[in-house]
Amino acid sequence: QNMNDVFNYAAINTATTTTVKSGIGILHTITVAAGTLGAITVYDNTAGSGTTIMRTFTPTVAGTYILDVGFTTGLTIVTAAATVVTVSYR
Repeated sequence: QNMNDVFNYAAINTATTTTVKSGIGILHTITVAAGTLGAITVYDNTAGSGTTIMRTFTPTVAGTYILDVGFTTGLTIVTAAATVVTVSYR
């Protein structure tokens, strides 16, 4: 299998701002697995501000959100609690 066809991932499990990727890419999914379910915001930026890809939301149950959207500046995820999240991107 061509490595260009697979997605990378980032695992987040604390209240933090995580720059997942700089530059252009594709956000495939956000999977909420467990932990303290708190607010999550997704930005097209290399900081926790600016253009939002996904407005702030607070999941009430574990699940996977399929987005399949492009970003140009970068991919940054802000978690307001110790929510266990896996971000799939390339």
